[in-house]
Amino acid sequence: MTISPPESGHKRDRIPVPAALLRDPVHLLALGFGSGLAPVAPGTFGSIVGLLFLSTIAIGLLYAAGLMWGEHTSMTMVEYWRWWVVHLWVEGFFFALTVTVVVTIAGIWICGESARRLGVHDHSAIVWDEVAGMMLTLLAAPATWWGIGLAFGLFRLFDVWKPWPIREVDHGMRGGLGIM
Repeated sequence: MTISPPESGHKRDRIPVPAALLRDPVHLLALGFGSGLAPVAPGTFGSIVGLLFLSTIAIGLLYAAGLMWGEHTSMTMVEYWRWWVVHLWVEGFFFALTVTVVVTIAGIWICGESARRLGVHDHSAIVWDEVAGMMLTLLAAPATWWGIGLAFGLFRLFDVWKPWPIREVDHGMRGGLGIM
């Protein structure tokens, strides 16, 4: 099965990408675990992967907090909230930030290597930049449904629109850094 995303008409979008490439770990990550093979709006699907990835980290932290708060704990309510603020809000944010930075830095090599193997710079199926970008955007968003929705919508708007000077930087850089 090959996918050729039709949305922009660019030469890079007409080169088919076989789904069998997902067996290669580099392509699996660069193609956003397969979300980049979506026939329409692969960047949007890659952004959803980023949202789910960061949400998994946040839910894991909340689950860990719930495990600590049980009927057999000796923590008072004040101690629990102090723990909550220090560990989840502060340390949890820095943990999510660290994961996001690692995903972004690794993405420079992952996207560059995938593009080199595909023979196309910034193929539309390469969506790891959307995964990392969405994770970074969510770090600044309020942890509410409307905040997450607004962050998602604005991220997609600016990713598609690419206002000046981002557009110039995007077109001027090559390799993985240019993709990211």
